[in-house]
Amino acid sequence: MTTPLTSITPEGPVRGGVVVIQEAFGVTEHIVDVCRRFAAAGYHAVAPHLFHRSGDPVLGYDDLQAAMPLMGELTAANIDEDVDGAVAALSAASIAPRNTAIVGFCMGGTVVFHTATRLDLGAAVSFYGGGIAKGRFGYPPQLDVAGRLATPWLGLFGDRDKGIPPEDVEELRAAVASASVDTEIVRYPEAEHGFHCDDRPAVYNEAAARDGWARTLQWCDAHFDGTAGTA
Repeated sequence: MTTPLTSITPEGPVRGGVVVIQEAFGVTEHIVDVCRRFAAAGYHAVAPHLFHRSGDPVLGYDDLQAAMPLMGELTAANIDEDVDGAVAALSAASIAPRNTAIVGFCMGGTVVFHTATRLDLGAAVSFYGGGIAKGRFGYPPQLDVAGRLATPWLGLFGDRDKGIPPEDVEELRAAVASASVDTEIVRYPEAEHGFHCDDRPAVYNEAAARDGWARTLQWCDAHFDGTAGTA
């Protein structure tokens, strides 16, 4: 089954590629806008539609009742298949894996972490990805596989996130220190879950969002091999 992709290319030279992983609400306008932002920074961005096996819905941010069963239908195997399809699409566009990043939000942050344990990409960034102490989607807890990270990984978390306690984040910080690649965790004391999404005024934190975005671009710049290269 071919995974539907939202794909946005830069107007000028391509610096690399980015796989953007959705939140629990589907490939929303915010996720599409994140792809646009990456394209404006010179990256070919693709967002796989992880809910495509369930009709590919896009939900409102207040519709957790509909989001929960959709997430419950996701499996690690199907997610990995969709992510690999997105990486392959960038490879077909002559962007090598070492010049490809994966960046995700909420449940997408969880997907990013586990992708970073099984693929050797240029960079990985998780915005408030859960599943640290208890696995999700059939993935093991992040604490159990942190030492297997094969892609440089940056984790961005808000201390006011009701679903990801700072204590878990600090345990993860200690666990990823054993990885053979660069890792970094940044905590934002005033930020809640979803702080990067400017379509959610109740949780958007402009200072944390701007800092997190700047760090994301810096992480890619620091860890890509410096050429667009052929796949």
